[in-house]
Amino acid sequence: MLPFNPSIYSQSVADFLALDGGGERPMDLYPASCTNDSVRVRLLQADASALFPGARDPQAALAGLFLYFSCLTESHDLLHQFGSREGAYWHAIMHRMEGDAYNAAYWFHRLPSHPVYPLLAEQAASLGYRGPAAWDSFAFIRFCEESAAACNDDLAKRVQLAEWQLLMDYCAAPVAVRAAQQAQQSATKVAQ
Repeated sequence: MLPFNPSIYSQSVADFLALDGGGERPMDLYPASCTNDSVRVRLLQADASALFPGARDPQAALAGLFLYFSCLTESHDLLHQFGSREGAYWHAIMHRMEGDAYNAAYWFHRLPSHPVYPLLAEQAASLGYRGPAAWDSFAFIRFCEESAAACNDDLAKRVQLAEWQLLMDYCAAPVAVRAAQQAQQSATKVAQ
């Protein structure tokens, strides 16, 4: 996987993320509140298409940005305004992060597969996650619950971050940039 680079979305997004880890900060599994209220207010006023020019799904990307800052309510409110496949994925993550496994599973059932799943399974395995070989969102919901209950959630948080980064790239990267990334990944696999 290529390194996470939020500047490909827009300088505004990179600036937002730079306020809290640059898109590299593992998010709490079950956050209690937004991590940055001034960012929350600014994102509420933002135009998704301006933040994510040329993106596959700017609205879904904005919902994901709210999740990075643990603004679950704001993400949820935005997600109810549209019904894309990527929106369903963010919706499932949002419910998982609020600790509602039933609702998270409902939204993941609506999304039995997604193009980020194979890469997520690879990334999760490289981080040490020992889930099924193919990505299983339901197994990961259980893993998050078990990790939090055991007060040992570092791995779950790192896998959740990988999931966030992959889905953000899928939704937010300009289509031309995504095509170039995919060509580079294919060339790398052929060379190996």
